[in-house]
Amino acid sequence: MNPNPLFLAVQFTSPGPIIFEIGPLSIRWYGVLIASAVLIGVSLSQYLASRRQIDPELIGDLAIWLVIGAIPCARLYYVAFEWKSYVNDPGSIIAIWKGGIAIHGAILGGLIAALLFAKVKQIPFWLLADVVAPSLILGQAIGRWGNFFNSEAFGRPTDAPWKLYIPPERRPFGYESYDYFHPTFLYESLWNLMVFILLITLFFRGLKGKPPLKPGTIFLVYLGAYSSGRIWIEGLRMDSLMLGPLRIAQLVSLSGIVLGLFGLIWLYGLKRTLPDVVPKSQASNS
Repeated sequence: MNPNPLFLAVQFTSPGPIIFEIGPLSIRWYGVLIASAVLIGVSLSQYLASRRQIDPELIGDLAIWLVIGAIPCARLYYVAFEWKSYVNDPGSIIAIWKGGIAIHGAILGGLIAALLFAKVKQIPFWLLADVVAPSLILGQAIGRWGNFFNSEAFGRPTDAPWKLYIPPERRPFGYESYDYFHPTFLYESLWNLMVFILLITLFFRGLKGKPPLKPGTIFLVYLGAYSSGRIWIEGLRMDSLMLGPLRIAQLVSLSGIVLGLFGLIWLYGLKRTLPDVVPKSQASNS
């Protein structure tokens, strides 16, 4: 008899990356999940913005900037560290629907876009960051399931009662005889959901002044909390982007933890405000 609790015995098997095909057109799970994450994220951010007396229409405009900044950067970041896979087939660089994007690249591109948007619209960046952060981590939780359908971003082989079946053609070299691997997509998705609950709780407690939150707090908590989970989950993965012997995602996550902690100490320990692209005297919420 299997001694493991029945409720933990789960085997994940992808039905494949394609939902259906119409002639030459393929509708893929990856693209549907990204589109769903964007739509849900925009709707949530608009609601949160209205609770902070920010024009929700601004969030709709910001979303366009974020998509334009985040998705290409996410792809270019991935391609840069996996160039050996594209050097002989550069045309596949644009095939983003097949997977192969890096969330850290998306965050970097999104940050640049948001900074430019805040400067142009004369809106405090940290105010925008705080209303977008919960949607961002929720979108990450949704998007991770794209890895499941593509049979990618999985961990080391495992015989745990919860496991992910990887088809032979997707198994790494040297691991062809293993059927089951750690479902790291699931670990990160669940971690991101917990971070989302933390952020949304802080947001609404902040509205009540329990405790009063300084601008930038929610984004800094997002940065530190997400990075804390990613740094250990990344250690399980077998397809990490590498810089020599180092896992890029772990290095970036460690930086995120340090920046998040330093920012919170700056706000609450030193009782100072974060620098912004818009001087406080020029800031507008409309």
